[in-house]
Amino acid sequence: MKTFSAKAEEVERKWWIIDAQDKILGEVAVNAANLLRGKNKPIFTSHVDTGDFVVVINAEKVRLSGKKETDKTYTSHSGFVGGQKTTNVERVRQKHPELLVEKAVRGMIPHNPLGRSIYTKLKVYKGTAHPHEAQNPQPYALV
Repeated sequence: MKTFSAKAEEVERKWWIIDAQDKILGEVAVNAANLLRGKNKPIFTSHVDTGDFVVVINAEKVRLSGKKETDKTYTSHSGFVGGQKTTNVERVRQKHPELLVEKAVRGMIPHNPLGRSIYTKLKVYKGTAHPHEAQNPQPYALV
């Protein structure tokens, strides 16, 4: 019996839409990451991009459990001396609520060239409007 290995050009990609309104951030991120990687497909191959496109709407209405809304911090560094910046969830939600979902999903996919190409298939929007109606995304019920 031969081992099956998927080829990236032969993968049929679907479009999924996830409504993050009143959903826990981690649950949204896990389901989005699994769809992006293609882990829900029987042809999943770890070193090939077999995933689908994912559109996440209502990113500003995602929930965090516990006291993460005030206690969770996001840290970035410019590379220069004293260039470390820290912010919390409240500020990120006010300025760029899409980053909450994007950062959570980014941490759940591989940190290598394959992961970077997978990450480009994630589209996150605040509100319900998005420019991907022509792709006819199917609603995805969170597990």
